[in-house]
Amino acid sequence: MKLPPHDTYEALYRDFRWEIPAKFNMGHAVCDAWAEREPDRICLQHFNPDGNHFFMTYGELRDRSASFANALVALGVRAGDRVALLLPQSFETVVAHVAIYKMGAIALPLALLFGAEALEYRLKASGASAIVTNRFGLERLHPIRDQLPELAQVISIDGAEDGVAGFADLIARYPSLFEVADTGPDDPALMIFTSGTTGPPKGALHGHRVLPGHIPGMQFAHEGFPKAGDRLWTPSDWAWAGGLLNALLPSLMLGVPVVSSPAQKFDPHMAFRIMAEMGVRNAFIPPTALRLLKAVDNPRAQYDLKLRTIGSAGEALGRETFEWARSALGVSVNEFFGQTECNFVLSSSEAFGVSHGGATGKAAPGHRVAIVDAEGVEVPIGESGQIAIKRPDPVMFLGYWQNEKATEAKFANDWLLTGDIGRQDADGYISFVGRDDDVITSSGYRIGPSEIEDCLGGHPAVQLAAAVGKPDSVRTEIVKAYVVLVPGREPSEALAAEIREWVKTRLSMHEYPREIEFVDALPLTTSGKVIRRLLRERAIAEDRAFPS
Repeated sequence: MKLPPHDTYEALYRDFRWEIPAKFNMGHAVCDAWAEREPDRICLQHFNPDGNHFFMTYGELRDRSASFANALVALGVRAGDRVALLLPQSFETVVAHVAIYKMGAIALPLALLFGAEALEYRLKASGASAIVTNRFGLERLHPIRDQLPELAQVISIDGAEDGVAGFADLIARYPSLFEVADTGPDDPALMIFTSGTTGPPKGALHGHRVLPGHIPGMQFAHEGFPKAGDRLWTPSDWAWAGGLLNALLPSLMLGVPVVSSPAQKFDPHMAFRIMAEMGVRNAFIPPTALRLLKAVDNPRAQYDLKLRTIGSAGEALGRETFEWARSALGVSVNEFFGQTECNFVLSSSEAFGVSHGGATGKAAPGHRVAIVDAEGVEVPIGESGQIAIKRPDPVMFLGYWQNEKATEAKFANDWLLTGDIGRQDADGYISFVGRDDDVITSSGYRIGPSEIEDCLGGHPAVQLAAAVGKPDSVRTEIVKAYVVLVPGREPSEALAAEIREWVKTRLSMHEYPREIEFVDALPLTTSGKVIRRLLRERAIAEDRAFPS
């Protein structure tokens, strides 16, 4: 799957046609297909803070994943079984993913940040029969192991211990030849749980076709990806759809080396060091992380950056962050949009003339995206509605795991309803407004939080911000903002008034936050999205911090 050569977005979108093979296996596509031709080609590079970086070739990935697939079969794992991965960015994570796909099992990536309760819920709901983790993950798993009778096998990349098999031991014990399962594009390969921002997480089940479905979007957003010398890195957890499907797997399928880095709290200076030392040319950096990078003054003077493209998704990027990146990094951020259920369907691409600060982008090649009402009827240009994707679509999920009712409710009139509110302008650009339940109703106005948060982020004292609706007897709701200040700035009533005025004069009298509360941090999902639901609950429960 490769984008055909075209000079304009309009021609590219018009002429694009899907070519999904009748037989396709993700494990073969990201590993063996390259190993058969170029076994010494580098596929993975790992950044070590001590400077002792190391790499893996496609040939090594093929051999290790084959051995691990044989090991899983010997341990009783069968095609269709769910195998959980509770791991950081590491070579072992990739080996395990590839092995699971090769044998026709279903990979279940889980974030190491999950607590015991969240892990138990996902492992029980999926019926996982095996898990691959590390010593940190074992500590999380220990108190809930007895509540997971279906979890027959536990494997640790940090070595064997009582009741736990060692990852390296298994690879050393089993042969490095494995016959890849004869899978089709609709055979299940991957289950990713939704983030749970609006309710209990659901397991979105994807077929092997989800990977080729992401290739056109990757090539569009990363402007002709791959080009000679391209190398990709993301700070995003590979357990998230963004880190896995917007970065890792498509890059490996296209023969682009992927840089991994140790799990850590996001540090902007370390992020710039990784990109500089590893020669990163392509990065997937979610909006929250991009905003944190703004704390580094004049980064191109401090670090030898070689960035060619930056993609961003997960939340609205906003005009302020877009303009900062173009000025400070010398690269226009190509924003894109998708969900766990149907990813990478909208995108910007400066190379194709699709780039507009404040707008997410246009439909990526091969995808039909529109703004619709609750019944799945397209709304007029300029009106708000749900961002929706027409089925069938290769990146669209097979359904929610063992939840047909929720799967059916996700569709209206053959449109997959994202629950995200947006609007489309006359030029075809779609802008993200907010989740349907995040929209604030104040004095008869419906206000999207993203525009307010973008404006707040432009104030020199603001590092991160979130806007929610707080119940009000007169206005129905008022806008309340939770603000994280940049290092060195202290909260005060004077600063709150200054920030309110900043928004009032730049947006409108009805959109400015009548209440501002300064906080040390915002509640985030593992993918970096603000959990506004928790902030709304907090706003209802607490007294006003700074009355207007």
